[in-house]
Amino acid sequence: MPHSEKLKELEEKKQSALQGGGAKRIESQHNKGKLTARERLEILLDKGSFRELDMLVRHRSDGFGIDQQKYYGDGVVTGYGRIDGRLVYVFSQDFTVFGGSLSEAHGEKICKVMDLALKNGAPVIGINDSGGARIQEGVASLGAYAEIFLRNTLASGVVPQISAVVGPCAGGAVYSPAITDFIFMVDKTSHMFVTGPNVVKTVTHENVTFDELGGAKTHAQKSGVAHFNKNSEVECLLEVRKLVGFIPQNNAEDPPFHETQDPIDRQSTELDDIVPTTATTPYDMKGIIKDVIDDGNFMEVHEEFAANIIVGFARLGGKSVGIIANQPMVLAGVLDIDASVKAARFVRFCDAFNIPLVTFVDVPGFLPGTAQEWHGIIRHGAKLLYAYCEATVPKITVITRKAYGGAYDVMSSKHIRGDINLAWPTAEIAVMGPKGAAEIIFKKEIDEAEKPEEVLEKRSAEYGEKFANPYIAAERGYIDDVIIPSTTRSELISALHMLENKVDSNPKRKHGNIPL
Repeated sequence: MPHSEKLKELEEKKQSALQGGGAKRIESQHNKGKLTARERLEILLDKGSFRELDMLVRHRSDGFGIDQQKYYGDGVVTGYGRIDGRLVYVFSQDFTVFGGSLSEAHGEKICKVMDLALKNGAPVIGINDSGGARIQEGVASLGAYAEIFLRNTLASGVVPQISAVVGPCAGGAVYSPAITDFIFMVDKTSHMFVTGPNVVKTVTHENVTFDELGGAKTHAQKSGVAHFNKNSEVECLLEVRKLVGFIPQNNAEDPPFHETQDPIDRQSTELDDIVPTTATTPYDMKGIIKDVIDDGNFMEVHEEFAANIIVGFARLGGKSVGIIANQPMVLAGVLDIDASVKAARFVRFCDAFNIPLVTFVDVPGFLPGTAQEWHGIIRHGAKLLYAYCEATVPKITVITRKAYGGAYDVMSSKHIRGDINLAWPTAEIAVMGPKGAAEIIFKKEIDEAEKPEEVLEKRSAEYGEKFANPYIAAERGYIDDVIIPSTTRSELISALHMLENKVDSNPKRKHGNIPL
């Protein structure tokens, strides 16, 4: 065959691969308001940077007539490209080919880019849009899923893993995104569930829609499975790009540095009065965060889930940081099961990838009640304690108001290897609030008094004067400094610079046993 014929044959095969499942199926995908696998990669990656691998792979099955349908690429586009000039590995499932179902060959393609990512130390981004395992292949398909799960686990904490679920993701398929670091979903388009509505109805007799059972809102607000819920695929993929800008390529690198024009010594005088004079009045902790960070650019994670705690990425003096903060606007900023698990996961990600932790504290304690106790607040609260104790990255803490009881210890206190612990003059560091303390310490006196309310008020004031301030903790060195709130930004940036060469370690071990 002449060279020209061989080149023509190659071109034809590649053109066939670019067509996926064909024009009609691409049109059907567009009619659903969805992009194709390659269109998604064009949005995600820097223009012209994508290099495809395994474009000509086809499945090897012959059962149930599937041998009559062989498409190049076999339902997934894989390769590598760049985001803001930095290398990433990608796979994008193609719903136009066998509904994006995963075959042995499809799985091998995904495993190949994951192996390359581990060898070369770069993030893996998976775009999921699949009907699940390819039934015609039986156990070979299930084995391919398990190969992916294994690589997800081995890559965890070594390279960042991000999942964008932009269509269905059901059955065993959900466990690959579940192991990854962050899950993005698209409202009204994405669905994740172990068993679908029909099976649920058969087994439990519950009538539930796809969206109610496993839609983006369900997982962003109720289950906490989704970290981000976006209104469109384009918005979702652009947010993935934004996230990549905050994190390093791998666990041996530091996060990227971004120059900022926001002055390091900028003061926010409004912070001096932001904490209300009455201890029970709420205020918005997000206002403090956005005031202090570079250009107010805060990328919140899990925004719709467990809103009594805030977690997310920001920059201080150009350095990427992970922020954890109690939110007095929701449940008074109390720690409950969901908040503890949400924050613990975030702390562990930051620690794995060398991202310093900045913690803002205003916490009255752990949420009381039978529901919390019976569902394991002790075990789940211990996850957050464990995560902070284990973390060896720079840890800076600012107590703005309440730091009561065990929650004071948990929220990156000096005692669990906090590096720099600061407090505002409005900070109250104590075992509990003044009223509760007085009721216990002076119970007998109050019970026997003619006017118990007056005695309680007097004793509460005495306790508050002694303990509802940061100075006893400062006297003991548990607080490194009590600062003027308006100077918080410069104090944090100074501490970050001081800690940039910090080295700390944990005892040698295979791994700890976090209370899961």
